[in-house]
Amino acid sequence: MERRTWSPKGAEAHLGKRWYIVDAQGQTLGRLASVVAATLRGKNKPTYAPHMDMGDFVIVVNADKVALTGKKETQKFYYRHSQYPGGLRKRSVREVRQTHPTRIVEAAVRGMLPKTQLGERQLKKLKIYAGPAHPHESQQPEAIDLRPAGSGRLA
Repeated sequence: MERRTWSPKGAEAHLGKRWYIVDAQGQTLGRLASVVAATLRGKNKPTYAPHMDMGDFVIVVNADKVALTGKKETQKFYYRHSQYPGGLRKRSVREVRQTHPTRIVEAAVRGMLPKTQLGERQLKKLKIYAGPAHPHESQQPEAIDLRPAGSGRLA
């Protein structure tokens, strides 16, 4: 009997989409973003397939209170260019946090997703809010615990 690797079909990708909520207050940006990106891609599921959108929805609250280590607040920059000569613009994390605090988390998660149409579809399932309030209570999101396993939890 020949065994074949199971691969999800198109209709199976939409089954079982769940909603999760993450509180970013005091969390390190990179560690938060890696968990969120893996959940958006569906890597926490046994039905994961790299070519399909098998992931879940993620709500990030308190994005304005995400932590950065070291001197990144003043020494990390976000760059963009207008495509005109001399059109390079850069803004520090501190400036971005004051004007658009959700963009810090969005940029970190975007960098961890595929740079394809699939990655753009997965990024649309990410909902980021600067404060603790969000309009997705009717979806009954489940909380994701971001603490590492050896961080003082009782066994």
